[in-house]
Amino acid sequence: MSANLIDGKRVSKRLLEKVKKTVAELSDRSGELPCIRVFRVGDDPASKVYVRRKVQTAEDCGLVSREALVPNAISEEGLLKDILLAVDDDECHGILVQLPLPERFDPAKVINSIDPTKDVDGLHVANVGALWSDQDGFLPCTPLGCVMLLRDTLGNLTGMNAVVLGRSNIVGKPMANLLLAENCTVTVAHSRTRDLPSVCRNADILIAAVGRPQFVRGDWIRPGATVIDVGINRIQAPERGEGRTRLVGDVNFDEAVAVAGAITPVPGGVGPMTIACLMANTVTAFCRIKGLEVPEGLGI
Repeated sequence: MSANLIDGKRVSKRLLEKVKKTVAELSDRSGELPCIRVFRVGDDPASKVYVRRKVQTAEDCGLVSREALVPNAISEEGLLKDILLAVDDDECHGILVQLPLPERFDPAKVINSIDPTKDVDGLHVANVGALWSDQDGFLPCTPLGCVMLLRDTLGNLTGMNAVVLGRSNIVGKPMANLLLAENCTVTVAHSRTRDLPSVCRNADILIAAVGRPQFVRGDWIRPGATVIDVGINRIQAPERGEGRTRLVGDVNFDEAVAVAGAITPVPGGVGPMTIACLMANTVTAFCRIKGLEVPEGLGI
């Protein structure tokens, strides 16, 4: 048995085409374009790559993108002032702060300084509360992208057993809530779960989001299950040459692909969906701020 590969690039391309078409229509109607401002603090190499991809994707879709390069030496107070300027800027409709921040910053304080109507990453406490109380807000981009992939792969998720491996505020907890909204029976597992392999083997849908490279083994997976690997970890790859590295997920792909029914690769699975959902959220923010109807097809 060999699992079907869940192509995040294909699904994200479809969403981005919808975003691009919507942006063009909004421009024709209002003469304005949705704008996203991305704050990046310091010179973390991975953050540079992620922000560059987001900015380029925004531009490809016709959005206005503004990358705010914040000096590493800035104080928390200084960063909060810069964010407030973006909040008060009527021409800025979406704000994102690239994580992780340097250790001296309080991420929750920084994220919650964003107006929730411009929090296109869906991490503000008001948007988290909206998610858990089934009210309108912004859904976190990675969990939203995962649900889109699951719907594309499986169709109706009602009644399926879903195990979310990881309980972070960014992925694990919102992922569990979105799966509940899809009428799944949801278990949230973590490092202190007893007999973790057995819990995972009970899943029709397994979401791996623990941040540990190749942590989930093939014999943890129920034959035919759908596996969504959220992890992105860089490990040494001596087979590619001295000092070379490669990206792997939280699932041992070579083992899992022989057992699962469908699985996301790393890279090329969840990652493209996260960026596409960020673009969709930015267009949604623009429409809400301008009092326009949000077009269908930009979310779930």
